[in-house]
Amino acid sequence: MIPSFSPLLEQDSWIRSHAMLALMLIPLTCLIFALPRGSRLHRVLGWTWVLGMAAVAASSFAIHDIRIFGPFSPIHGLSVLSLVMLVYGVRAARGHRIKDHKQTMKGLTLGALVIAGLFTLLPGRIMYQVVFGS
Repeated sequence: MIPSFSPLLEQDSWIRSHAMLALMLIPLTCLIFALPRGSRLHRVLGWTWVLGMAAVAASSFAIHDIRIFGPFSPIHGLSVLSLVMLVYGVRAARGHRIKDHKQTMKGLTLGALVIAGLFTLLPGRIMYQVVFGS
């Protein structure tokens, strides 16, 4: 089976942009983790990552495919948590609380990118169709 972006491209612009931003953050995350901590490039790419993660989280509020609490789902709760933790992680870095910054950013990567990303691969979801076909 060859992956096809057709199922994603057929979705509305909010879903397309949300998914494409999240996908672009994956290699950016790997690059940031590979860079020397505290370097200028780490900081510049880190800000890019923070803004990208904020855009992914914010864009989720325009997506209502799963409705449990009115137009929202537990995924929206994860988005709120992600936004709060992004602020905390940036403040930790700016306050030179490197251990807190490192733990927060690793937690965001695991929870908001890896685990949330794996849930998009469940049967019936759009990214499942992209990766595995209909």
